[in-house]
Amino acid sequence: MKYKAVIFDLFGTLVDNFTSTNYENVLAEIADILKASRVEFRKLWKSSFNDRVTGVHGDQRESFINICRELKIKVSPEQVEQAFRIRMDFCRQTTIPRDGTVEVLASLRQDGYKIGLISDCTGEIPLVWDETPFANLFDVKIFSCAAGIKKPDPRIYRMATSQLGVKPEECLYVGDGSSNELTGALKMGMHPVRIRDPKDLDEERFMEREDDWTGPKISYLREVLKLVN
Repeated sequence: MKYKAVIFDLFGTLVDNFTSTNYENVLAEIADILKASRVEFRKLWKSSFNDRVTGVHGDQRESFINICRELKIKVSPEQVEQAFRIRMDFCRQTTIPRDGTVEVLASLRQDGYKIGLISDCTGEIPLVWDETPFANLFDVKIFSCAAGIKKPDPRIYRMATSQLGVKPEECLYVGDGSSNELTGALKMGMHPVRIRDPKDLDEERFMEREDDWTGPKISYLREVLKLVN
């Protein structure tokens, strides 16, 4: 067996990347609830990305409060909770597996591969995780908001391989290339492959990705089953 484990990214890999249009609409709705300028709220929200994705803010409630404080806006607990519910609903909508994804993961497990996840995400994803079809399919889950670090920090890959009980060179890493994750995995000695769904429109993507990646590439998750064999 060439690989002992397959480690996956989440967004753009197992689930569709949310589009910039949908994302901006949600931010606008939240800003309106908090009675904040859409432009100013959006600016501060995006600039706080690293803090949110590495867990500096306990959850998005804290993010909303911090931004409103910076904007000198008084918000009620009810406003914060309403904004948080909208954000949670958005996360539920964006963690729906792509067609065939659950079957591919189940097949890998049945064939004896250990399955890992490394996701740069904010605190809502762990909260909704057990509601998703992914809940029992992974041996190890590393969420950046809980780990306190994000890709391509070597420590987040090392955390996954250590918990899986495998060496980096025994791992296939599958991701869409956001956060320079493929280069980070390669530097760790893993075998990264870029996945890019042909239906994924570049003009609508939210995150910057490694478009200059020259390593292995696939279009559909089911191709992973060929790679491991």
